[in-house]
Amino acid sequence: MAESASPTVYRVTRRGLPAREFHLAGEDGPLGVLTVERGRGMIVGGRWSPEAGEVLTMRRDPGLLRSQFSLWTEGREWLGSSLRADFVQREIRLHTGSRPLRMLPLTGFRAGWVLQAPKTGDMARIHLGLLGSGDRIEVTRKVDPELLVFAYFLGLQLRLESLWPGPIEAAERSAARLAG
Repeated sequence: MAESASPTVYRVTRRGLPAREFHLAGEDGPLGVLTVERGRGMIVGGRWSPEAGEVLTMRRDPGLLRSQFSLWTEGREWLGSSLRADFVQREIRLHTGSRPLRMLPLTGFRAGWVLQAPKTGDMARIHLGLLGSGDRIEVTRKVDPELLVFAYFLGLQLRLESLWPGPIEAAERSAARLAG
């Protein structure tokens, strides 16, 4: 996923009731399909089938906390995991082996998440449509495609929780990056 002055935008088309398939496409065409698996009403896993590249699986890790998932290749290689430290805090921490990242709700009253590196700020924004359409992902810095899909997968589960504005810190960091 490219780094540029203007964000690279990826659009998401949903299929199935409730939405089970999420087709991601960029300016150059389709990227792949994210299939979501549900059990007892909640998301229990997912599968990313890219147009080119390795298939990935996401599965719920044992535990009581939401957003406790891990990301794996078909060859059973671990690529990352997520954890939400407690029930009240809306920050999701991502661990990829190379660097920790976090997801915070977008500022303002809108559904979506911002993916941030702790020291350097925003990497991508995930905008989630409220009525099941209009999802898009804006990439502002270089992000591994696997990580971007994993972040989108996590954001889908907590759509309504992201409606309340995110922390002021996220807004200030974003503003500082845009000004500088």
